[in-house]
Amino acid sequence: MLLALVLCLPIACQKDFLDRKPLVGASEENFYRNAEDAVASVNAAYAALQFEISPAGHFRWFWGDIMSDDSNKGGSGDNDANELLQLETFKGPTNTDLLEAEWLADYEGIYRANTVLERVPAINMDATLKARILGEAYFIRAWFFYNLVTVFGGVPLADHVLAPSEYNLPRASADEVWALVESDLRKSVAALPLRSQYAASDLGRITKGAAQALLVKTLLWEKKWSEAQTIAEEIVGSNEYQLVSNYADIFTQAGENNTESVFEIQYMNASGGNWGKNNANEGSFTNVFQRARGAFGGYGFNLPTDDFVAEFFKEGSEDPRLKSTVFRVGDAMGDRGIFTLDATGGFPHKYYAKKYFNNKSEEAPFGDPNPNGDSNDRVIRYSDVLLMHAEAAQHNGNENAARQSLNLVRKRARGANNAILPDVTASGSALLDAIYHERRVELGLEGHRFFDLVRTGRAQSVLGALGYVEGVHNMFPVPLSQIQATNNAIKQNPGY
Repeated sequence: MLLALVLCLPIACQKDFLDRKPLVGASEENFYRNAEDAVASVNAAYAALQFEISPAGHFRWFWGDIMSDDSNKGGSGDNDANELLQLETFKGPTNTDLLEAEWLADYEGIYRANTVLERVPAINMDATLKARILGEAYFIRAWFFYNLVTVFGGVPLADHVLAPSEYNLPRASADEVWALVESDLRKSVAALPLRSQYAASDLGRITKGAAQALLVKTLLWEKKWSEAQTIAEEIVGSNEYQLVSNYADIFTQAGENNTESVFEIQYMNASGGNWGKNNANEGSFTNVFQRARGAFGGYGFNLPTDDFVAEFFKEGSEDPRLKSTVFRVGDAMGDRGIFTLDATGGFPHKYYAKKYFNNKSEEAPFGDPNPNGDSNDRVIRYSDVLLMHAEAAQHNGNENAARQSLNLVRKRARGANNAILPDVTASGSALLDAIYHERRVELGLEGHRFFDLVRTGRAQSVLGALGYVEGVHNMFPVPLSQIQATNNAIKQNPGY
């Protein structure tokens, strides 16, 4: 597990995301003096990656899965996180704590990264370590702006620690935000070591491959297909990653930081975290939120849909990845018992998410286990890189290259059973559809689906029956609190 990502000192989390206290207390003169201070500073920026409840839930799977056709809200009923239900049915309010929490957490991470980028360069320290720290900070800033622009569109471009006179910063355009994300990631790629060049004690730190992979994602959003393909091929050619032989192993505790892990947010079960603002928590809340209720001790959110499960039968037989993605009635839920409707407290749900399930034996050794889940968030896997490469190559007319990457993912999925998941030989739009299908089943319930649909222009056709309207719901509403906090300098998205 990664080094303890604790904060240097507490940071106030206020309604106005731009009004921040100094990172290390009332005086900064006694800090940013040496390499140890520089590492502590970037560690504080890493800690923001772990935020899931600050002050309300804003999980990646809220937006990527529940807002899509892959899952439903779940919970104990409609009144359990009702605002999430409203968002899911595209009737969401603009003043929900859920979106405000996403906004606040992202800008908290940006502030911390900006502090590193402004204060570390002046420190007299090893040049190689300094470059790495700055590369990590550029990635972290890019990641949080990536979250903001994909959720809200154009946002205030706080690309430095703002002076009080800048607190009412208006929104930049989405194109301007994408340009900053792309620029930051290029700087990160140039500065960061390869995964194999890190010491074992630095497991979990951002690598060159992670920065390249997020850059590929960014270029796909921008439809820069040629460069996306080139950079994806650089990742492949680095020989730093390979597909785990058994798909079922990826989301186990032993499967954390495996050979196909490109960007993985680290969590631990012994952080002593609590249900307050989780600025210092290193444990995940995802485990308890997604686990079934009743005998399984969870909250039952992120419930797979019939349509999602049907996708795994689309080729005439069951895709083996379904067993590693979804619990079905009769399955053993780890060491917690057999999944029956009675065992879940009588809830009628046929399916539960499996990828972030944790066993009873893996719970925190002390304190409340619920805010101390230890399942790492697998944000970008090598299979995602291969499928992004396939998509970019198809758009570039390089169909052989597209099929090669696509079929590597399918080969791993079928294992030794050559009677299923044959190599794709399609061309044109059929090949692109095959890539989209593969993304859905390979990366299901990992927070990708809604954003894939929006990015590829398919959201209206797929989600329209659920209430989605293109030009409105491809972005979420800006939190009303932020519009008010900036004296209306920030304007609301169209249609809200």
